[in-house]
Amino acid sequence: MLIGVPKEIKTHEYRVGLTPSAVREYVRHGHQVLVETGAGAGIGAADSVYEAAGATIARDAAEVFARAGMIVKVKEPQPQEWVQLRPGQILFTYLHLAADRAQTEGLVASGCTAIAYETVTDARGGLPLLAPMSEVAGRLAIEAAAFSLRKPAGGRGLLLGGVPGVPPARVVVIGGGVVGTHAARMAAGLGCEVTVLDRSLPRLRELDDLFAGRVRTRFSTADALDEEVLAADVVVGAVLVPGASAPKLVDRAMLPRMKRLAVVVDVAIDQGGCFETSRPTTHDAPTYVVDGVIHYCVANMPGAVPLTSSHALNHATLPFGLALADKGLEALAQDPHLRRGLNVHNHAITNRAVAESLGMTFKELAA
Repeated sequence: MLIGVPKEIKTHEYRVGLTPSAVREYVRHGHQVLVETGAGAGIGAADSVYEAAGATIARDAAEVFARAGMIVKVKEPQPQEWVQLRPGQILFTYLHLAADRAQTEGLVASGCTAIAYETVTDARGGLPLLAPMSEVAGRLAIEAAAFSLRKPAGGRGLLLGGVPGVPPARVVVIGGGVVGTHAARMAAGLGCEVTVLDRSLPRLRELDDLFAGRVRTRFSTADALDEEVLAADVVVGAVLVPGASAPKLVDRAMLPRMKRLAVVVDVAIDQGGCFETSRPTTHDAPTYVVDGVIHYCVANMPGAVPLTSSHALNHATLPFGLALADKGLEALAQDPHLRRGLNVHNHAITNRAVAESLGMTFKELAA
């Protein structure tokens, strides 16, 4: 199969769909790889490095989309990209369709087969292709909060970890999954007072054991959420419903009662966000203020650290990508976990959660 790697074009997105090391693995499996010129610039990988790994360099994205049987990307295709997709072509990337009706309609119209990293599963019920970026995003969430609290950035001038004699910031993490765990780890490491809210008692027990008392755990009820959010200096939204829109857990009515210039970091923004007042932002303009609360809602947070992110992502996606390249759509029939990544196929939505979130028609893929 001819594998195509276009350069990412989302604002301040520096990651790349395939690293040179991953290209070499595809070539070893007998496949051809076509990489758009400059695609690896964000991770310091020149075209010559890709050529040394066995890739051919394309002059532009149009050549990649026109020739490739499978497109491997990082972020969801932008409008000028999805119109270049065609029936029978495989798209393997993050999609986050539940919060993006325009992209969904574009992919359906294209007739392509779109497989989303974020809905591929594993035998333990996890999301193995989302996990590495969730780890990065969780850690970056605390860095983003620290920056947003600084006075020159428009914040209150609060140091997250405090100093002797001055208390640290209170950080509340909503959701105890991968994002929440890594956010809590970073915040606790800085000396913050950290509370994690979740509705799974088994998960709260795991977190309690993991952090050995350095992080408070609390079952998430409306009362608990209200108490913790109003007392917080930082609130990290780390809630995920696989494939579906994130639930709105903090409504606008709560904001005026929060601390002035508290910071909310909505890591769930790719799925629509878990704060009612969230809207996607970019690394160019990452924050805005609503009712005295600073919102950080960058939709591609891991793109700020592309060297780490690209390698971490490729380590996770490579086995699945190779299976698709080696077997084509037969790989979906052989692997139920990869099959759950299928979101769009043959002009139809094949992921129930996506269809329900958008109020669109779901079509079960024939076995």
